[in-house]
Amino acid sequence: MSRLQAYSIMFFCGGFFYCIMEILARGRTHISMFFAGGICFLTIGSVRYLLGESSAFISQMIVCGILITLIEFCIGLIVNRTLGLNVWDYSKEQYNLLGQVCLFYSNLWFLLSAPIILLHDLLKALFLGIPLPHYRIFFLDWHNMLHETNTN
Repeated sequence: MSRLQAYSIMFFCGGFFYCIMEILARGRTHISMFFAGGICFLTIGSVRYLLGESSAFISQMIVCGILITLIEFCIGLIVNRTLGLNVWDYSKEQYNLLGQVCLFYSNLWFLLSAPIILLHDLLKALFLGIPLPHYRIFFLDWHNMLHETNTN
């Protein structure tokens, strides 16, 4: 499978899952959320390269939560503010920014980024044959620590 085909499928998977989450959470979705989900899903895949291959999983989650929030903010400005479609409005939520994003959902994106990162890596392995990365949860390399303990 070519990289273009693989990343196209992954874009559609991200868009599909984003819409499913919206339907489960709010009972409805909008086509703009499909594109937001696809963009977010592909962006999440670049975080490991942005931070470095040996980056801690928790660091990836933090950056993913921030990036998803930024993408949602930008799409919200276009879809809700510029086009006036009013797909969502967080202006009644505490700590919101122009009603497009809020702290509660940013924290939720941080938590949801963990399974999203894993799914992205799994699809990349399946479609492109790229080996699954070695995950470090925090800033310690648990795998090597356990290996060293078992060999001593």
